[in-house]
Amino acid sequence: MPQTILTNYSFWSKFLRRVSSSVVLIVCTVLALICANIPGVKDVYFSFWQNEVSLSIGNFNLFSHGGHPMSLMEVINDFLMAIFFLSVGLEIKREILVGELSSMKKAMLPIIGACGGMLVPVIIFWLVCPGDADMQRGLAIPMATDIAFSLGVLSVFKTRVPIGLKVFLAALAVADDLGGIIVIALFYSSNINMLFLGLCAACIAVMVVGNIIKIRAKMFYVLVGMVLWFMMLNSGIHATIAGVIVAFCVPASLKKGTGVYLERIRTNINKFPVIDVDDLHKTVVLTNTEVHTLKSIESAADKMISPLQDLEDKINGMINFFIIPLFAFANAGIDLSQMSVGTLFSGVGLAVMLGLVIGKFLGVFSFSWLAVRLKFVTLPEGTSWKAFASVCVVCGIGFTVSMFIADLSYAGLGATGDALLAQAKLGVLCGSVISAILGCILLNRALPK
Repeated sequence: MPQTILTNYSFWSKFLRRVSSSVVLIVCTVLALICANIPGVKDVYFSFWQNEVSLSIGNFNLFSHGGHPMSLMEVINDFLMAIFFLSVGLEIKREILVGELSSMKKAMLPIIGACGGMLVPVIIFWLVCPGDADMQRGLAIPMATDIAFSLGVLSVFKTRVPIGLKVFLAALAVADDLGGIIVIALFYSSNINMLFLGLCAACIAVMVVGNIIKIRAKMFYVLVGMVLWFMMLNSGIHATIAGVIVAFCVPASLKKGTGVYLERIRTNINKFPVIDVDDLHKTVVLTNTEVHTLKSIESAADKMISPLQDLEDKINGMINFFIIPLFAFANAGIDLSQMSVGTLFSGVGLAVMLGLVIGKFLGVFSFSWLAVRLKFVTLPEGTSWKAFASVCVVCGIGFTVSMFIADLSYAGLGATGDALLAQAKLGVLCGSVISAILGCILLNRALPK
C-alpha cells in the first residue's frame, strides 16, 4: 500500500525542519487563548492542568513536593522547565567557553545592553505599581528577552540583517537568561530545608568528582541531575535551578583529546581501497573486518563531540517542539471574560506591557549608546544606529521566561494572585506582540534593501 502523508516519516521530518519553533509557539499560544474563552471548553481546559501526576516506585513518587503529588501544571512548570533551563545553561556555558561571551571584547556590548534591559523595565514596573506589595512581587516579569521569538523576527529579513546584529541579539538574550536564572535563585526561593539542601550539595559534589575523574557519559550527569532536581524541589530553592547546575557540570572536554580520535578516523579510512569512478554507485557487501572498521570510525566521530554539545543538540528538538509549546499551551490561557478593557491601562498588566515595550528598548539602547560613546565598546560591524535601535525594540519580546516568572510571582496568593497572574500574562502577550510588530516595521525601514 502506498504511504499516506500521515504515515510518511520522511515528509514529517522535512516538515518539522522547515517549520520554525516560533510558529509552533504562536499556534499553541493562540490555541490556549481560544480554549480559555470558549464556554464549556474553558472549564475542561483549566481543570485539566490540575490533575495529579505520579511517577512511582513503591511508596516513592518522583513527582511529589512535601509528600503531596504534583499537578500536571506543576510538572510542566517545575520539571519540564528544569529541562528547558538545562538547555539554557548548556548554551550559556558554550557561549562562555567558545562563543560570543568567551572574551571581554565580544561580551561587553551584549552584557551592558542586557544589564540596561533588566534594570529599566524593573524601574518602570515599580513606578506603575508603587506601594502594593502583592503587585510588586512581579517586578522581574518584564526583564527577559525570548531568544526564539526575537531571532524569529530577525529571520524574516534574512540576509538584510548584518551578522553582527544577529550575534548581538543572541548574546544579549543569553545574558538575559543568566540574569533571570540569578533572580529566580535569589528571590523565588522560600522555606529552606537544610537536610535537602545538604543532599543537593552532595549531588553537585558527585558531578564535580565525575568531571575530575573524567566521566564523560551523559547518562551519568542526567541521572544524578534527576536526583538533584528532586532534592532541590523539596529544599525550598526553585527546582528549575537544578537544570542550570547540571548544565554547568556537564563536561565540555573530551577524555583523550580531539587529535586522538581524528587520527583513529584517518587510519581506519585508509584501510578501505580507493574506488574507481565507474564503481561509485555499485553496492558492495562489506566483510566483517570492514564493518568493524566502520563502527570504529563511527565511535571515534561520536567521541569527538563533547558531552556538553552532544547533550545540547539532542534535547534541542524536544525543547523547541514539545516543552516550550506545551508550556505556552498550559500557561498562555487567559479568560478574557473576567477582564475589562481597562486591565491593560492600569496595574500589573500596564506595568508589564510598558516594561517590555518601553523599558526593554530604553534600557538596552541607552546603556549600549552610552558604552559606545564612552568608547568602551563599538557597534557591531556593518550596523547603523537606526538598525541597532530597531533590534533594541525587538528585545521587548519576552514570552517564555516572562510567563514563567509571572507564575512564580503570583501563584499561591489565592484569588488575588490568580487575578494578578492573568493581568501579568495579558501584559506579557500584548507587550511581546507590540514589540514584535514595531520591531518589524522599524527593521524594514532601517535595514538596507
